[in-house]
Amino acid sequence: MRLLLIEDDVMVGRALRTGLTQDEHAVDWVQTAAAAHLAWIAPSAELVPYDAVIVDLGLPDGNGIDLICKARARGAKSMVLVVTARGQIAHRVAGLDAGADDYMVKPIDLDELSARMRAVERRRDGRDGELRIFGGLTIDAPARAVTLDSRPIDLTAQELAVLLALARRPNAIVSRTSIEESLYSWDSAVGSNTVEVHIHRLRRKIESARGRPKLLLTAPGGYRLAEKGHAGRIDTRT
Repeated sequence: MRLLLIEDDVMVGRALRTGLTQDEHAVDWVQTAAAAHLAWIAPSAELVPYDAVIVDLGLPDGNGIDLICKARARGAKSMVLVVTARGQIAHRVAGLDAGADDYMVKPIDLDELSARMRAVERRRDGRDGELRIFGGLTIDAPARAVTLDSRPIDLTAQELAVLLALARRPNAIVSRTSIEESLYSWDSAVGSNTVEVHIHRLRRKIESARGRPKLLLTAPGGYRLAEKGHAGRIDTRT
């Protein structure tokens, strides 16, 4: 997932960013309310929206509760997890009422944080049983499983992230920049052909059958996921 970490404590911020990055998340870290406002509440048009935001309540130039309220007022859809030293019930209630989806009290256990972020990802991807289907390709986002004609496909974490970035916008052109931002944080070094390498490997894995229509299409400005005659769709098992 693409995450924004809002944390002013350098030691805590570094530890959280390292743990989240090791879990294959792309993490951008800011240390002030002003920087968080620019990244989350009033971002530039080129910035890909965050899947989730981790917010400390006590910031040197503002309050995390105010940030959450402003983001929700502007229609921000990111899942929000509060991570703070303020553990009183009144603080928890205020955070959740402001629009947070979850609340953790410091000190943070990284294994618990990882588990909560997996829960966030499941909620973002939809109810259990949701499938994204493109012809013979089936993507079970909550289970992070992909099959081709009912045969499991083994994908790396980054290959799956690229595939999900495309599958969440079926038939739409997703720019190379958008795909990069779903994979990497601001300060990550991105090779000039990194996305192309992932696309190439995905094509080998999901278009291996002879005569199979192309699923991953190169389009002006980016890529799109579709199969000729079969638009991507979302089915929910009952």
